[in-house]
Amino acid sequence: MNRRQFLASSSIAAAAIALPGCATQSQTAFRPRSRVIGPNDTIRVAIIGFNGRGQDHISGFRKLAGVKIVALCDVDRKVLDAEAGKFAGRGEAVATFTDVRKLLEREDIDCVSIATPNHWHSLMAVWACQAGKDVYVEKPVSHNAWEGRQVVKAARKYRRIVQTGTQSRSNPGLREGVEWIHAGNLGKVTVARGLCYKPRQSIGHVTAPTAIPEHINYDLWCGPAPASPLMRARLHYDWHWQFVTGNGDLGNQGIHQMDIARWVLRENTLSPAVFSIGGRFGYQDDGDTPNSQFVFHAYTRAPLIFEVRGLPRSKQYQTDGWGKNMPDYHGAQVGVVIDCEGGKVVIPSYDSAIAYDAAGKEIKRWKQGADHYANFIAAVRSRKSADLNADIEEGHLSSALCHTGNISYLLGEKLRPEAIRERLKGNATGTETFERLAEHLAANGVDLSATPAVLGAYLKMDTRSETFTNSRQANLRLKREYRKGFEVPSRV
Repeated sequence: MNRRQFLASSSIAAAAIALPGCATQSQTAFRPRSRVIGPNDTIRVAIIGFNGRGQDHISGFRKLAGVKIVALCDVDRKVLDAEAGKFAGRGEAVATFTDVRKLLEREDIDCVSIATPNHWHSLMAVWACQAGKDVYVEKPVSHNAWEGRQVVKAARKYRRIVQTGTQSRSNPGLREGVEWIHAGNLGKVTVARGLCYKPRQSIGHVTAPTAIPEHINYDLWCGPAPASPLMRARLHYDWHWQFVTGNGDLGNQGIHQMDIARWVLRENTLSPAVFSIGGRFGYQDDGDTPNSQFVFHAYTRAPLIFEVRGLPRSKQYQTDGWGKNMPDYHGAQVGVVIDCEGGKVVIPSYDSAIAYDAAGKEIKRWKQGADHYANFIAAVRSRKSADLNADIEEGHLSSALCHTGNISYLLGEKLRPEAIRERLKGNATGTETFERLAEHLAANGVDLSATPAVLGAYLKMDTRSETFTNSRQANLRLKREYRKGFEVPSRV
């Protein structure tokens, strides 16, 4: 069964199954319950999802003065009970939930912090805004572009403080470096290039559905996505590598660097045109997102290019030291490289940047971190979304740049390298990026003539309406079909 057949059958199966306990959309129209928070009041926070990134949310909010974690929510009962046990061991009272809808009914919660799988982010954020809660939501803020805009609308309508988990925007080292670029110290920016060179091995292949443990509420785990049989070995984390729930490394790690690149370019809309080239190479498994890819966003002032590399430096490292032998670009692996008229700035981490002149000589560097959670809490107290370093609209735009790149890929066709080169004629930057991608794949034993890459559709966008102007099929992919009871509302 190929991917399209699987998704089609999943949708049919989901429609045919009667799902007990699923509320209708009208049942999840929450009545706003919020209070005026005084300067000395304790802010009460609930953490939703903490089998991974959410652990940092717990430690981050626990250490802030005037903040108390009062509730935990996770659909995995073992994960939930283990964390609740830690709180009990410290003498800290905390309520526990498996269903986020029950949590949002509570009046003793001021804020929610969301670190669930991507396909849940927008719906939870909208519901929380409707319930009168402020929101810290992990990146990407959405699973698709349309629902991300709905979160922005909900935040504005209900006057909620909604922070995106792109913590680089709070770090002084990076803020100062970006301001230095904006001041024109190296002249105009010519290319902003994000990088996600991160080791990603095979997730394996199953021939029959994987059983779901009894301690996991799989119906709630699926939420807005089809409640289909699990066709991969591991439920947790590997959801990133299937489009039905994840967005690949472009929307996983890459959203951070995509956000920095857009920040440097000072672009506050989606790109007017986009295309992507890539594929899943080096192994055959149950993943369907690219592990080798680049996305070209054709902004007018300068292009924004994003590169994903999941394979190591060369094939020999696929069996020996995969994670320690990833390629780099100008010294950065997970970072951003900004080419300017008079040199370049390399951003190799979340909180640092290094500037070089045209001859490659280092001329300045910055490094300093800060507390992104504290910035959120400060804005919760001030009630000013302008105080946020990463307001929800910033998160929506950067997330949607990942989604539109993936849409191009999903609507593409496999072509031999000479055909791709022909299509890229006249685009020197795109051609150079493709040649480096092809060289890296060849080093990993991938022959693009025998295993062609996908040349994505060239998509043009009306940046005001955030819809494509040259592809009906692309517009259909800006949104998904939601499962009954888990619909992101069209009218927030």
